[in-house]
Amino acid sequence: MRLPLSEPLAPQLARSARELPAGEGWCYEPKWDGFRTIAFRDGDEVRLQSRGGKPMNRYFPEVVEQVRALTGERLVLDGEVIVVVDGLQEFDLLSQRIHPAASRVERLARETPAAYVAFDLLAEGDEALVELPYRDRRERLVDAVDHGDRPVELTPVTADLESAGQWLTGVSEGVIAKESAAPYRPGERTGMVKVKRVRTADCVVRAFRFGKHEGTVGSLILGLYDDGGELREVGHVSGFKAREKRELIERLEPYRTYERGSGEPSRWKSDEELVWEGLRPELVVEVAFDHITGNRIRHGARFLRWREDKDPRDCRLDQLRQ
Repeated sequence: MRLPLSEPLAPQLARSARELPAGEGWCYEPKWDGFRTIAFRDGDEVRLQSRGGKPMNRYFPEVVEQVRALTGERLVLDGEVIVVVDGLQEFDLLSQRIHPAASRVERLARETPAAYVAFDLLAEGDEALVELPYRDRRERLVDAVDHGDRPVELTPVTADLESAGQWLTGVSEGVIAKESAAPYRPGERTGMVKVKRVRTADCVVRAFRFGKHEGTVGSLILGLYDDGGELREVGHVSGFKAREKRELIERLEPYRTYERGSGEPSRWKSDEELVWEGLRPELVVEVAFDHITGNRIRHGARFLRWREDKDPRDCRLDQLRQ
C-alpha cells in the first residue's frame, strides 16, 4: 500500500470520566461495543487492523467488502466493527468470529454479519489528516462515507450536551466526547473522554467463593431466573473491603448448603480460586455493571446494596437487556 499513513497505526484513545465535559469546544458521539479497527484502503486492497496492531481481514471478510465498496479509493478510517441483532449490540457473537477455522468464520459472517462504523478519517488520497482539528476531519469523513447505499456506517454526532445524554440510557453503551479543535494523536489519551453507561440489576446470590485469607469471602456468584424458571449464573461481584470480606462470612452462613463445585478452568486463576460454595437462593443484591456478553455480565459487577425487600423470583434475566 502507498498511503500517507502506514500500519500498524495506534488509535487515539479516550480517558475515562464519570461525567461528560461541557462547553462549546466539545462534540459527542455514541460509544460502540465492538472491536476498534483501523481500515486501510488503497484501490482494491483493504487491510483491517485491530487496536493492538493485528491483522483482522480473515475474521471479517464482509467488512473488507464494505470498505472496498466506498467511492473513495485511498482512505484510512478509524472505526469499530460491531454485530447488531434485533437492535442490540452483541459482543459475544462478535467475539466468536476470532476463530482459526475459516469455515466457521464464513458461516458466522452469513448468519450474523458484522458492520463497520466509521468515526474518523485519518488520511485521504495522498493527504494525512491527523493534524487537522476533529471538526474538519468529521466534515471530510461525511463526504467520504455518507452517500449512496453507505456500505460503511457513519457514527452520529451532536454538539448538544443534553442530546448526548440519550446515549447514556436505554441499550446504548455510553458517550465519547471529543474536543472539536483537537488533532488526532495516535496512541495518546488526549482530546477524547469516554463515559460508560452504568446499568444496575437485582441478582440472586447463588454461591460464593472464599477469599485468599482465612475467614473471608472473595466474591459472590450472581444468578438470574430465565423464562423457564431456571436460575442462570450471570457473573460475580467482588472488590469488597477487608472488613466487609470478614463480615460476609457471618451473613452468608445461615444460607449455606455446603454443596461445592468448581468453575470453568481459567488461565488467570488457580483451581482453588475457582471452587464455589453453594447457597440457598434467598439473598438478593443490587449491582452495577457496564457491559454484558450474551447473558452474562462481562466484567465483575460492583456491589451497591442488599435488597431484603426483593423476592428472588423477581430477579429476571431480562434485566440485563433493559
